[in-house]
Amino acid sequence: MRRRNTLIGAMMIKKGHADGMICGTFGTHPLHLRYVDQVIGLRPGCKTYAAMNALMLPKRQVFIVDTHVNYDPSAEQIAEITIMAAEQLMRLGIEPQAALLSHSNFGSSSEPSALKMRAALELLRVQAPWLAVDGEMHGDSALDESVRSSLVSDSAFKGEANLLICPNIDAANISYNLLKSAAGGGVAIGPMLLGVDAPVHILTQSATVRRIVNMTALAVLEANPASVVGQG
Repeated sequence: MRRRNTLIGAMMIKKGHADGMICGTFGTHPLHLRYVDQVIGLRPGCKTYAAMNALMLPKRQVFIVDTHVNYDPSAEQIAEITIMAAEQLMRLGIEPQAALLSHSNFGSSSEPSALKMRAALELLRVQAPWLAVDGEMHGDSALDESVRSSLVSDSAFKGEANLLICPNIDAANISYNLLKSAAGGGVAIGPMLLGVDAPVHILTQSATVRRIVNMTALAVLEANPASVVGQG
């Protein structure tokens, strides 16, 4: 206990001596998540954790999941992660438009990963009828309405997706880091830990001072939920 700052912080939240925590600037994401899970645990009703990153790109802002937690999530986990991520966007005053990404483009492949994303879409249509979500689709279909409309005429959302759901951790983490370096100027917000029962976020060793400040502000907002809803 004396040597593990993340464990100390988690215990402070558990005992009511702190409202939130930012950790993860050393060590690995799974290491910190293990302490958070042991002490704080999942939010009631949640079955899995997930990590979401936001990228401020030229002319657009996109959120990508799951970049750090689930190596190969099931269709059921994909559906739950999508709902958690969409709810987080709404808390930030952003209307989510979710794209389930795949190497398959609206049924062009029947490989297991494509079938998984297709099954996740069917689950989401039942579990979250309020959510604008479509898939499975390529990345360009998600971000370019003209490409998407050439394939399907009745997409569940207009314009471009702002929430990108990847089929596994490889796709999410690679996409995030490529976009951050090639187009985002290294500016990112996250990872945001979804599913946890407190305002806790596990950063990475590459986190800049700016990102730490941004994530601290997010944790403060989450600790005061009335101040989050409706803010742009």
